[in-house]
Amino acid sequence: MRRPFLTLSRLRSTRPYVPYVVDTALVAVVLFAVSLQFLFPDEGGDELSAAGFALGAGTAVPLIMRRRAPFACAVLIAFFTPAMALYHRPPPDVCFGGMVALYTVAALSTPLKRRVMLAGWLVGAAVTMTFKEHAEPYEYPFHLLSLISAYALGAFARVQRAYTAALEDRARRLERERATETARAVSQERSRIARDMHDILAHAVSIMVVQAEAGPVVVRSDPDRAVGAFDAIAGAGRDAMVQLRRILGVLRESSPPDGGRVPQPTLAALPELAALVERAGLRVELAEEGEPRPLPPDVEVAAYRIVQEALTNCVKHAAATEATVQLTWSAGALTVQVQDDGDGLCASESTGHGLVGIHERAAACGGTAETGNRPDGGFRVAVRLPTASLGDEHPGGGRRRSGAGAQRLLHDPRGAARHRGGGRGG
Repeated sequence: MRRPFLTLSRLRSTRPYVPYVVDTALVAVVLFAVSLQFLFPDEGGDELSAAGFALGAGTAVPLIMRRRAPFACAVLIAFFTPAMALYHRPPPDVCFGGMVALYTVAALSTPLKRRVMLAGWLVGAAVTMTFKEHAEPYEYPFHLLSLISAYALGAFARVQRAYTAALEDRARRLERERATETARAVSQERSRIARDMHDILAHAVSIMVVQAEAGPVVVRSDPDRAVGAFDAIAGAGRDAMVQLRRILGVLRESSPPDGGRVPQPTLAALPELAALVERAGLRVELAEEGEPRPLPPDVEVAAYRIVQEALTNCVKHAAATEATVQLTWSAGALTVQVQDDGDGLCASESTGHGLVGIHERAAACGGTAETGNRPDGGFRVAVRLPTASLGDEHPGGGRRRSGAGAQRLLHDPRGAARHRGGGRGG
């Protein structure tokens, strides 16, 4: 297979030579402009000579180095231009090389060199025109303004290049910041998904393990209880599968936004959670104080997941027989407290991520979390989460619609009667 003649690497390798090609062409153009006096001499004008042409070439050839040494290039041309005027065979009609040199100095040199070179050229041109050329008054503005214009164009090119460099630098910084923000968002999303996966699997597996261990013990002595244990295992597994499908649906890019996914759990689902935990042998009492307020969706999900994780730890590690879930509503916060009567082994959990997840969920919502053993035995999880400010700004905004939010926790007569008394579920 034949390789193309022009490739990207070859084009890149030719870029360093492009300025030299341009400068060589520029030297040829300036030299041609200087040679016009030989090609079209004025009748009765100054005598033309080879030395005059050599001096004219001295005002053009140094431009080959104008990018590498702009000030030295301008100094050389500043030497040959008055020398050509003094030799006067022929004198320079227009300072072509000088204008290019001034443009380059204004575009590339330091401020001091730019000012020195501009002042030197203006003074030199005025002195030469006055004492050697005996120029007419109308000739001064033409020659001096041509030099000033060349310098101004160079200054404009310098400013434009600096502006372009600033824009490119800003674009690079924005791109780096965008990449950093994207990486941070990905990391946060991964952490959130990991917390959800942990909460779902740890809770469901804990319930299933406890019930599976108790099933063989009671299968002969208490068949009804054994059937309840197997039902609890099946229910926990089905709930875990539903929630896992929802999380995996979020990860599928081809899934529609509302493709039949189950919504995130809220505080209204706490009675169902308590009933499921009670099937594992842990008595759960739900209590609530204060007037319920609207919660941001992330705060409500976090509150549910924190209660779920705390109860899961009670089942797995605390060897507790009873747990209390207390919701306390205040003007600006919701306090969630879960405590049990176990031996506090949950505090020594060293390989799991449950307690870490509780603290992370609380911090992500702008809240705080405290975990530790109780002085009189058992373990305690206390979390303070911010509530929505809608009820504070609008007096009627704190009331919830029927069936929405956490007020169903205790306002559901069936749920309240069942869980206030601490009775066990099937």
